Amino acid sequence: MDGKNLVINLNKPKGITSQQAVTKLKHIFAARKAGHAGTLDPIATGILLVCLNEATKITRFLADADKEYLAVMKLGERTDTLDSEGKIIYKAPHFSVDKNLIETVLERFRGVIKQIPPMYSAIKVAGSPLYKLARKGIEIERQHRSVNIYKLDMVGFAPPFLEIRALCSKGTYIRTLCDDIGTALGIGAHVVELKRTKIGDFVLEDSAKLDELPNKEKSICSIEASLSHFKDIILSSRDFIRALNGAMIAPENLPELQVDSYLRLKNPDGKLFAIGKSFALGEGSGIKIERLLHIL
Repeated sequence: MDGKNLVINLNKPKGITSQQAVTKLKHIFAARKAGHAGTLDPIATGILLVCLNEATKITRFLADADKEYLAVMKLGERTDTLDSEGKIIYKAPHFSVDKNLIETVLERFRGVIKQIPPMYSAIKVAGSPLYKLARKGIEIERQHRSVNIYKLDMVGFAPPFLEIRALCSKGTYIRTLCDDIGTALGIGAHVVELKRTKIGDFVLEDSAKLDELPNKEKSICSIEASLSHFKDIILSSRDFIRALNGAMIAPENLPELQVDSYLRLKNPDGKLFAIGKSFALGEGSGIKIERLLHIL
């Protein structure tokens, strides 16, 4: 498995930060470097992909994948952090909602929607994470972002708690989604439980808890297996050398590729050595190395 150049499908426990989880895995696997592909809040559990050594070079490709979450929200209350870790800033005096109204509101949040990222987030403005400003009581204007909610289902409803399942694109804030749903219902809401159940092809059933590592093999993946959704391109000796030298290449018999798609580039022996990116080249496609991997 490329030595210890691995991707770990970790089931992050509640109460620790993503970075704390990364530090624990770095120690467990005696890795030189480690990073994660997509932050989970301390309140959240579920899939956190932790990349070790050379695998840290593919974190952004994994973070770009679609994600699925299970969230439990408490209706009738808003908090400043949009979850149960924060301070209550609004409490509905009296409210009554039924499943029909909830379903009507959920329909409004399916498909492409706009979100304003929460102040309590890791997004940086002028080099400073928003959450640091929020802790000082500073709120700044944030731009709307377009995200895609492919599926949004009501899983359970036991007032004042509503459980939803959301399959969404990268960049979606579930805390914001739940807050917006509460606002649309006219009563407010905040997240009390959040679990990430899927990232791309990674599923929660294959994940490992901290005390199961490093022995749960199903949770440990090579770089190549982690990028199985990318097409394979095996290069000739000539194209392999040219690509390594930074040139754009146009291999013979190249399959039709979507522009700006990512590829697993392999040497003439069929071994992965880089992530490539396709470009329009005349009436066909060209390829250039996007990320070189030192795993040969």
